[in-house]
Amino acid sequence: MSILTDCHLHSSFSADSEAPMESMIEKGLQLGLTAMCFTEHMDHGMLDNGVSFEVDTAAYREGFLKLKEKYRGKIELLFGIELGLEAQYADFLNEYSHAWDFDFIIGSSHTVEGKDPYFADFYEGRTEEEAYRTYFETIPKNLAAFSNVDTYGHLDYVVRYGPNKNREYSYEKYRDVLDAALKALIEHGVGLEINSAGYKQGLCAPNPCMDIVKAYRRLGGEIVTIGSDAHAPEWITGEFGRVRELLLECGFRYYAVFRERKPYFLSL
Repeated sequence: MSILTDCHLHSSFSADSEAPMESMIEKGLQLGLTAMCFTEHMDHGMLDNGVSFEVDTAAYREGFLKLKEKYRGKIELLFGIELGLEAQYADFLNEYSHAWDFDFIIGSSHTVEGKDPYFADFYEGRTEEEAYRTYFETIPKNLAAFSNVDTYGHLDYVVRYGPNKNREYSYEKYRDVLDAALKALIEHGVGLEINSAGYKQGLCAPNPCMDIVKAYRRLGGEIVTIGSDAHAPEWITGEFGRVRELLLECGFRYYAVFRERKPYFLSL
């Protein structure tokens, strides 16, 4: 079987994409997808060179609904959001997540104390290992403060941009903090996203890597979601074949798609 849903997609409603939503949908149809979930960025308080990553949710919702109606009967379109998680923004995140009728909410660690691992200043004054550990240690703290999300996005996102990326990185090296993060997901009923953009970033692996996925399964995790994190049509479903094989090797037989915040399980 093939994976025929992509549940992590961005369009020009996100600050880091220039792709019209309709161009993303047309590509999804060309690829034979049965469902697509748009998950535009809502990173409260986050600025990238002065650019806000807070989506105009009303405009996003309006544009989405027009296209949902236009493509009705051709492809299922789901209304999602990717929330940037930091414990300090818990009140905002709680209010916002209940204010809109999302089908699916991804919670992602994009910043730690306001600093994004994408930028070099995140690593200043500390070793790569210290930076990675700091990042992983925030995940249980984020979920303790706010856990109204359906899956945790690209759990080891930090390794995409570290000085050595994943050359000196492994699950075993960070097992203590990674297991704590995975246990927090399971405790709060939050799934684990398998984000195929890690391949595009040169990691030869998704985010998170296979050993983390295996650990999640071993610890009792059952909910996995799959997304390409595409910001342009050409990366939709990127490396999904490799993701499917990885999940099967890790012992999973199903993946989840969320509608109205409820998981529906599809065979791999």
